[in-house]
Amino acid sequence: MLHAKTAVVDGQWATVGSANLDALSLRANLEVNAVVENAEFGVAVERMFAQDLYQCDEVTLEAWKGRPLLERIISWFAYQFRAWL
Repeated sequence: MLHAKTAVVDGQWATVGSANLDALSLRANLEVNAVVENAEFGVAVERMFAQDLYQCDEVTLEAWKGRPLLERIISWFAYQFRAWL
């Protein structure tokens, strides 16, 4: 699984990497992003994002609340250790 963050601005400027766009990631965490200013690359990233979005399932509040009990227990347990995960 790849957990990269991507952004494209005006189909021309794109960034791909591990950094979140928050102060902690940008100042303190060891993160890396590639920044590319190229229309062909920007369009390719937009196309990949659209394909990924097509394969996603929307998570609604109603569906989230209706999760099976075991999944809710596992989620609760993982949340207790979120600082170490």
